Amino acid sequence: MFRSLADPTRRSLLDELFREDGQTLSALEERFAMTRFGVMKHLNQLEEAGLVVTKRQGREKLHYLNPVPIRLVHDRWVSKYAEPWAAALTGLKHRLESPMEKVFEIYIRTTPERLWEAITDSEIRSKYTFGARISSDWTPGSRFEMGAPNAPGLLGEGENLEIDPPRRLVQSMVALWSDDVKSEGTSRVTWEIEPIGDSCRLTVTHDELRDGANAELYGGWPMILSGLKTWLETGELLTTPGSLMYG
Repeated sequence: MFRSLADPTRRSLLDELFREDGQTLSALEERFAMTRFGVMKHLNQLEEAGLVVTKRQGREKLHYLNPVPIRLVHDRWVSKYAEPWAAALTGLKHRLESPMEKVFEIYIRTTPERLWEAITDSEIRSKYTFGARISSDWTPGSRFEMGAPNAPGLLGEGENLEIDPPRRLVQSMVALWSDDVKSEGTSRVTWEIEPIGDSCRLTVTHDELRDGANAELYGGWPMILSGLKTWLETGELLTTPGSLMYG
């Protein structure tokens, strides 16, 4: 990851995805004085480093900025020494103003079954969502609710649209933790689990967001996924300050 960030062209590509997420290779190529192959090579290196995630949409391949690796560096090394300025690293993702779809990817050394349990079990979930719990009977079409002991009401609610354990969970969601996000209406969250060797690749896609949606609605995902990885791999809780999502 550090080698990828050391190159100014690759940093500029991340800046372009910061400016407008979900771009095609052709759109990015227009902004750089280099060949299509050159841009593609830099994008491949960023993807290998986990800083860019790609997703097919019809015949096009879209590129998304993935802040989770930067969040993990922050949680493991930086926060204990320089929390004030380190917040700018995750701000790269959080301050996007016109999202339609946000994609987050992380690798966790665990089994698909254990990861599924961590996503759907209320007690485990509270370990990495800073006390927030989720309740549901986890059947297709069923309702789920999110709450916390110190919260005056629900933090969120929605419907389980697709349930395919331990591979895929699709949920509609209405955020209720602040007046600002209540007005955003319904969005959708998709959890996809893919076993790879002794680990799993977890991809979380938060979409059906309106243009200019409040970043508070999706900005907490890097910290939540970092906490999920930390808990599953070490059994420990993150010691960083409270959740960006429920703050």
